[in-house]
Amino acid sequence: MAKVELVMPKMGESIMEATILKWHKQVGDQVEMDETILEIATDKVDTEIPAPAAGTVLEILHQVDEVVEIGKVIAIISTDATADKASSPTVEETPSAPSNQTAKTTTPATTSKETSVETVRTNNGTRFYSPLVKNIAKEENVALAELENISGSGKDGRVTKKDMLEYLENRQPSSTQQSVAPASISAPKVYSNGVASGSDTEIIEMDRMRRLIADHMVNSKHTSPHVTSFVEADVTNMVNWRNRVKGPFQKKHGEKITFTPIFVEAVAKAISDYPMINVSVNGNQIIRKKSINIGMATALPSGNLIVPVIKNANRLNLLGLAQSVNDLAGRARNNKLKPEDVQDGTFTLTNVGTFGNVMGTPIINQPQVAIMAAGAIRKKPAVMETEYGDVIAIRQMMFLSLSYDHRVVDGFLGGSFLRKVADYLEAFDDQQTV
Repeated sequence: MAKVELVMPKMGESIMEATILKWHKQVGDQVEMDETILEIATDKVDTEIPAPAAGTVLEILHQVDEVVEIGKVIAIISTDATADKASSPTVEETPSAPSNQTAKTTTPATTSKETSVETVRTNNGTRFYSPLVKNIAKEENVALAELENISGSGKDGRVTKKDMLEYLENRQPSSTQQSVAPASISAPKVYSNGVASGSDTEIIEMDRMRRLIADHMVNSKHTSPHVTSFVEADVTNMVNWRNRVKGPFQKKHGEKITFTPIFVEAVAKAISDYPMINVSVNGNQIIRKKSINIGMATALPSGNLIVPVIKNANRLNLLGLAQSVNDLAGRARNNKLKPEDVQDGTFTLTNVGTFGNVMGTPIINQPQVAIMAAGAIRKKPAVMETEYGDVIAIRQMMFLSLSYDHRVVDGFLGGSFLRKVADYLEAFDDQQTV
């Protein structure tokens, strides 16, 4: 029997594991080559994984909510159709049996890897529980008999995390629990950080993406000694041009023109001037990236962030950048990004001005060595030099901030790069056509 191993794919250079969100196929199901077989999630993106070959799902080695290392086998597909059919459940009748004799049912043999799948079968043999549900039940002292009575909203009545949390919220104390804490007294639950739940506090569990983002941010601060530099830029020409052409631009090209593609254009030019900003670190080695791939931090409706990447940004004109920015931002908000959309970034841009913030000190997106924040654009009085002397005028001003890894980027390089970005924005050609 020919077997094909489905392994957890590598989703990016800094991604070492992924969480299984959903199996679209179960053991015994037929699958076509490149047909979606499961969905996985990383701290970068949720994505669908296609089958590497056509055949029958022979084994599923890891269940929903399990975190699996990259390169580990998660399922086995049999490409032998005849063998697959022979191994599937069948009903056979004994030829010599009388017509009133009950047909003999043959059940599929237990696979050798079945014991490695972390599921729990109840006494009736028909219900399974994921490792996440088991852990919740263990922490909350939910006995197996009690677990069996919980209604499940998952496939085939499977109990999900949501079902468990809803059940626990409305759970009535058992006689055993009442002997410890009287019904008239609600004993607060104390968490590991010493915070107790009560009438004046609410404990909110992080969702999967927030937990991954938290780990990523902590790892970045532990890895890179962060330094942040600031400059203020006069972007009056840029603002006036955008206000004047945004209507004609959309009418002609079918794309909205925001400030983001203009920022990306200036960053790409500055990276070409200062290529040692476009590096990563591997031990005592500095890895210089020849491609300029700029990630743009994008807020999701959930409040989390994701960083889709504009590949080869230095090769795109303003229209091409606007198309890329609008496409990636739209698909990010609709959870339609592909794994390649969030891979291979070499520098990241975040626009804190979107939230009305004038400046920020962003955390480096590992394994990159720098990230720039664009603050809110505000009208301010500024001193201008003219042929008649200095004058005070109302100008469109903004702060730019750059956080960089001081292991490989010193103040001269970081400060010069940031100043160069500001110079490009200030020198924006407000007479260019759309």
